[in-house]
Amino acid sequence: MKALYLLLLAVVVISCKDQRKMDSQAVKEKTIDSMKVEIEKQKVIDSMQVEMAKVESQKEVVIVQQPSTSAPAATAKKKAWSNTAKGAVIGAGVGAATGAIISKKKGQGAIIGGLAGAGVGAGTGAIIDGSKK
Repeated sequence: MKALYLLLLAVVVISCKDQRKMDSQAVKEKTIDSMKVEIEKQKVIDSMQVEMAKVESQKEVVIVQQPSTSAPAATAKKKAWSNTAKGAVIGAGVGAATGAIISKKKGQGAIIGGLAGAGVGAGTGAIIDGSKK
């Protein structure tokens, strides 16, 4: 019986050693395969960059000269409202309406609500302007 246990133990030990060798070999093969794939990807990227450089070097530059005339210069583009200004105006309107609805003294509520709304709207608009920059 002892001999059977020893034989069984020897078989388990030998099979575990072989399994480790097979696992390490499989890991090595996977690593090599993934490296080959990455190398192929890099070759494609490099070839595309070379082609893009060729295209960039072949671009033509066209310069158009306009004759000088005494015509007035083109009108300047109107400057748009900033988000801070838009927020203040919208906030003032909403705050005034809300203050007038909620307050028993309609005029005083509209003034207070308008001021508070303008402040909150301007703050929100300033945050939006800051995030866009």
